[in-house]
Amino acid sequence: MNSVQVIAEIGQAHDGSVGMLHSLINAIAGTGVAAIKFQMHIADAESCAQDEFRIPFSQVDATRMDYWRRMELSLAQWYEVKSHCEDLGCEFLCTPFSIAAVAQLEALGVARYKVGSGDTSNALLLDALGATGKPVILSSGMSSYNELDAAVERLMQRGSRVSVMQCTSEYPVLPERWGLNVLAEIRDRYGVPYGLSDHSGSIVPGLAAAALGATLIEVHATFDRRMFGPDATSSLTIDELAQLVRDVSSIRTALDHPVDKGDAEDMARMRRLFGRSLTVRRDMAAGEVLSFDDLECTKPAGLGVPPQAYEQLIGRRLKRALSLRSFIMEEDIE
Repeated sequence: MNSVQVIAEIGQAHDGSVGMLHSLINAIAGTGVAAIKFQMHIADAESCAQDEFRIPFSQVDATRMDYWRRMELSLAQWYEVKSHCEDLGCEFLCTPFSIAAVAQLEALGVARYKVGSGDTSNALLLDALGATGKPVILSSGMSSYNELDAAVERLMQRGSRVSVMQCTSEYPVLPERWGLNVLAEIRDRYGVPYGLSDHSGSIVPGLAAAALGATLIEVHATFDRRMFGPDATSSLTIDELAQLVRDVSSIRTALDHPVDKGDAEDMARMRRLFGRSLTVRRDMAAGEVLSFDDLECTKPAGLGVPPQAYEQLIGRRLKRALSLRSFIMEEDIE
C-alpha cells in the first residue's frame, strides 16, 4: 500500500508574525509530518472591503481584507519559509487564493498545489493550476458531487494529477459531521488518491481515515488551542500532531501486514503454552472406566490427548493406573 502523508496546516496560526511562523515550522517538522502547508493570501487580489469575517474573532482588524493584508508575506519571506521547511525534511505545500498567488508560487518552484474548499468551483483558479502541469489536491468541504465532478474533470482534462479530500467546512467539526463514509465514495467515484482534511481539533478522525485507506491526512496545527486566530480551536497541538503521525504509521503498518487466520503456524509456540492436554482429576486404577467427572484440561498442549477429543475417552477403560493430574496418553486407553 502507499504510505500515508500527514500534512500539517499552519494557515494563519502565525498571526502575521514571521518569527512565530518559523517557530511553528521548527516545532511541526519535529513531529515527522510529510508536509507543512501554508496559505498565500494577497489581499488586493482576493479580497475587498465587503469581505465578511467567517468568525468575528479579531479585535485588531477592522475588516477581513485588513486581516488578509496583515497575513501577507513578501516573496523574499516566502523563499525563506520554503527553504526552512525543506532544510528540515518537509515539503513546502501551499494553497493559493488568487491567480497572483499562483504566479508567486510558481516563482518559488512548488511541487504541487492544494485547493481550498471555497475554490473548488473557481474555474479561473483551477485553469491556472492546470496550466502549471503540477499535481493538485482538492478539498471538497463546500462542494456537491456535481461541483466536485466538474472540478476533477476540468483538472484532469488539463493533464493534472488530482487527489481529492473529504472535508467538512465547520470549525470545529463534530463527529456526526466528519463524513468518514465519503472517503470510500471518493475512492470509488474518481479512482484517485484520497484523504481527509480535518477541522475537528482531535486526532481521532485522522486515525479513522488512515484505517479506511486514506493516503492523505491534513490537520491544522497550533502551539495552543487558546491562541488567537480563526482556526485555533480546530487545530491539533504539536504533541497531538506527533501522536497522530506515530499512530497513523502504526495503522499503515498493520494494513500492510494482513494476518492470515487460516494459518496458525506462526502461533505454534503460543498455542502450546496456552493450550491444554487432558489429565485425570484423581488417582485412578487400571481397569477403571473414564467419565466426564474424571477429566481435567491442563497446560501445556501436546503432552497428552487434546481436550477437543475428550468425548472419545468417555466410557473407555484405563490400561494402567494414573495418579492425580497425570496426562492421559492414547496408549493408556483400551
